[in-house]
Amino acid sequence: MIAGLELGGTKCIALLGTGPADIREQRTIATTDPATTLAEIEAVLDGWSFDAIGVASFGPLQLDTGAPDYGAITATTKPGWSGTDLVRRLERRYARPIGFQTDVNGAALAEARWGAAQGLATHAYLTIGTGVGVGLIAGGRPVQGVAHGEAGHMRVPRAAGDSYPGWCRFHGDCVEGLISGPALAERFGRPGRELPVDGPEWDLFVHDLGGLLHNLVTVAAPERIAIGGGVIAARGHLFPRLRARLAESLGGYGSLAGYAGELDRRLGPPGLGAMAGPLGALAVGMDARNG
Repeated sequence: MIAGLELGGTKCIALLGTGPADIREQRTIATTDPATTLAEIEAVLDGWSFDAIGVASFGPLQLDTGAPDYGAITATTKPGWSGTDLVRRLERRYARPIGFQTDVNGAALAEARWGAAQGLATHAYLTIGTGVGVGLIAGGRPVQGVAHGEAGHMRVPRAAGDSYPGWCRFHGDCVEGLISGPALAERFGRPGRELPVDGPEWDLFVHDLGGLLHNLVTVAAPERIAIGGGVIAARGHLFPRLRARLAESLGGYGSLAGYAGELDRRLGPPGLGAMAGPLGALAVGMDARNG
């Protein structure tokens, strides 16, 4: 039995179970300050019996097990959370195996185990919510160098006439600074959920996200790219536009010409839907339990 913790920018979800067909309990906790949020999470875990914990969190995270601050959130855009210890705090309290990953890597692992990426060698998961993150899987494991990648913070060419400086306090107009939930609210004066379906605001969204997708495909050409998160969850009509934008951007180059012709099956929502993130925490915990 696994306790999975998905920590998001606005809410945290705790699951108890072994997979999508076996979820015993599910609880939602608002993400406020670290002390309050983690105390509420621990109050939930204290009432559960489990063999391992999986943590899939917003970041950036320290994933190097040899680092003094392993298991912590590092310099983040989420006010008050930089330097927050997660893993060692939970280890001291529960003495169970703990898996630790980014929320997007966790969701990607869940897609591979139970979702639309089953049997694939390479695939990616993008989340667009409070932040923008990219999880890339190759050979069954997250791609990671000396630190985990932050592809959500890549810079892309701006649309003509778009002068919005960007919301990200680290990079300004990186992709997260242009299309995350807080960026949309600041950029257009109202949350993304209130924007009209056919509004011109989505033209800029497709342009900016299309730039990220172009770079991701030219670097890794994932067999499948899933895009989830609160901003796009109810905007399925954007996928045909994103496919068309990406195909145009790839420009018929080399082997990517064939890739561009297959985007109907390569680019879409996660197979696990809105549960990809929470189930990602279970997948991370299962990996920790199995060693």
